[in-house]
Amino acid sequence: MRPQQALQVTNSGDQIVSSEDASQPRWRMPYAKSPRYIQLETVTVCNAKCPFCPQNEIKREPPRMPDKIWRKIVDETRGLGITYRPFLTNEPFVDKRQLEIVRYIKENDPTARVEYNTNGELMTEDLGRALLDAGLDIMRFSIDGLSRETYEPSRVGVSYSKVYERVPRFLEIWDHEGCRDSCFTEVRMIAVPENQHEIEEFKSFWGQLCSEVVITERYQWPWTGQRREDAVLKPCLKILDEMFFYSNGNATICCWDVHERAVIGNVCQQHVLDIWQGYVANQLRALLDDGRRDLIHLCSRCNAYKNFDFDRFANEQANSPRP
Repeated sequence: MRPQQALQVTNSGDQIVSSEDASQPRWRMPYAKSPRYIQLETVTVCNAKCPFCPQNEIKREPPRMPDKIWRKIVDETRGLGITYRPFLTNEPFVDKRQLEIVRYIKENDPTARVEYNTNGELMTEDLGRALLDAGLDIMRFSIDGLSRETYEPSRVGVSYSKVYERVPRFLEIWDHEGCRDSCFTEVRMIAVPENQHEIEEFKSFWGQLCSEVVITERYQWPWTGQRREDAVLKPCLKILDEMFFYSNGNATICCWDVHERAVIGNVCQQHVLDIWQGYVANQLRALLDDGRRDLIHLCSRCNAYKNFDFDRFANEQANSPRP
C-alpha cells in the first residue's frame, strides 16, 4: 500500500480481527481479510543491471515459476477483486508467458485486474497491442531520465533508443485504439541528483502521452547498510493488503525481501488465504503493530516509511492512562 492510499483508509469491518491482547499494541493497522494485491515472481531475471537494485543478487531456484504454482495462486483467489502483478524484483517481459498469464487471470473473473511495472525495452508493438486486447488494466513504465546522458548510467544494460521508441508507440496504440478508459498508464522517474535538472521537461514530455507522470523518491532496500540501532520502530504499510510470491512458491511479507528473510508460508503446501491469515503472518503483524521491527529479521534493517505519520492508526486503549 502506498502512503497516499493509507491516508484514505479507515478502520472498517474489512480487516483481520485480532484477538484481545492484554499487552495492547501501540497501533492497530487495518489489515485486509484477504490480499488486494498479489505479486508473482514468474522469473528471477532482468534485462537491466541498475546500480541501485539488488536484483543481480538473486540466486533463487527455480529461475522460472512453474505454471502450476502461478495458476494455483490465481485459482485460489478468483472473485476476490485482486490486482495481480506478475513480477517482483525482475523485468516481467523477460518471461514470454506474460500474455498467457494475463489471459488466464482475466478468464471468468470480472473482479480481477492486472498491473505491470516495466522498463519498457521489451515492449514490442505486437506484445503491447496483445496485452491491451487481453484486458490489461494498469501499465507503469519506469524511465529514469529524459536524455541519453542521464538515462544510461541509471538503467544499465537497457537500450535508451528502444525505450524511447517502444514506450511512446505503446502509448500511441493505447490512445488511438480506444484503451484510455480501460487501461491506466503511468510513466515514472526516480528523482536523484543526476536527473533533477530534467524533471520538469520529463513531466512535460510524458505528460501529454500517458495518464499520469510520477516522480518518486529512491528508497533504500533493507539490509543495505542500515544498522540494528537505526531500526524504525513503527508499523509498516507494505503488509496491509499486499502478498508476494517467489518463483519457488514461498510467500514473503515484503516485496523488498530479496533474500527470503521473512517467509510466511509456501503455496505448494498451503492455500493462499491460509498463508495470509496464518499464524506466522499474524505474529509478524502483531510485532509491527507494536512498532517492533527490531524483532523481525528482515525489518530490523529497514527504514521504509520512517517519515510517515502513523498517528491516525494509534490504539487509543494502549495510549490511554490505566485506572
